[in-house]
Amino acid sequence: MRLPQALMCAALMTFPMVTSAQDERSASVVVLKSAAEPFVDTLLLRGRTEATRRVDVRAEESGLVVSEPLLKGDIVKKGQVLCRIAEDDRKAELTEAQARLKEAEIEQSAAKKLAERGFGAETTANTKAAALQAAKARIIRAEMGIGRLEMKAPFDGILETDTAELGSLLQNGNICASVITLNPIKMVAFAPERSVDALNVGASVEGRLITGRMIEGEITYVARSAERNTRTYLVEAETENGELSIRDGMTTEMRILLEGKPAHKLPQTALTLDNDGNLGVRLNIENRVQFMPVTVLRDEERGVWVAGLPEQVEVIVVGQEFVTDGQLLEVSYAPSELTQ
Repeated sequence: MRLPQALMCAALMTFPMVTSAQDERSASVVVLKSAAEPFVDTLLLRGRTEATRRVDVRAEESGLVVSEPLLKGDIVKKGQVLCRIAEDDRKAELTEAQARLKEAEIEQSAAKKLAERGFGAETTANTKAAALQAAKARIIRAEMGIGRLEMKAPFDGILETDTAELGSLLQNGNICASVITLNPIKMVAFAPERSVDALNVGASVEGRLITGRMIEGEITYVARSAERNTRTYLVEAETENGELSIRDGMTTEMRILLEGKPAHKLPQTALTLDNDGNLGVRLNIENRVQFMPVTVLRDEERGVWVAGLPEQVEVIVVGQEFVTDGQLLEVSYAPSELTQ
């Protein structure tokens, strides 16, 4: 049964239709105005100190040691004699080689003159010339052998071991002494693969020794190949050690300053999740809600540093859990000192 037209008009006047704009309700939230700031992140690695250079000085000739031993811990200079082997008959061998050279020179000269005058075969002259070259080679070998009787420090450093004892027999290849360099000294550690791309040669490094002492240096090497078992990359930094007070092998905490980038410092409570489980914040954009994902750079006592936001933003810090994207907002502003 159809209602009379007059009754329908009366009903419409009693229950007026409501538009969608009238039906939308605004949500009251507190917003923090935030401007991006330069953020310098740090990478913390645990490693050790290590000598810059280390070498085992070995004998190249066999014989008895005739030099007094130097003690481990002694400071040595480049070219300083560490071990000396007895000459024995090596000087006599050199004298004999020199005499053979003079004989060969006389024979080669005579053979050459005879060949030029036609009284001798050219092959004989060539043979004498070859004998002369062999005599010269014997002298070179004898002089080199005598030169190798002294084993010298290859660089300025510290003896890590005593040198060979007086009267001991050194065979070819035996160690005379081990020498290390501690100035400059290296700090070495291994960086995880997720962080290695942020490391660059020349970057500043702060080191904290196990003793609590603070030292400073810069990165000199970042490995291109990972350790197979740990998938980490070797990182080396150098620091001055003029007084040699930093020892080789000391446990060190390396704090590496990474390249700065813009970021926002926000209250930890500003972080929230969207329906897909993405971490981010909700922003006030022209009095409407918009979710924006972020990347957490560092969590501190007074706030959290995040990246991924525009340079200037208005972040909802109270009420963000009760609003959805696009919802109309009634905004009040929080003091800027909230994260200071």
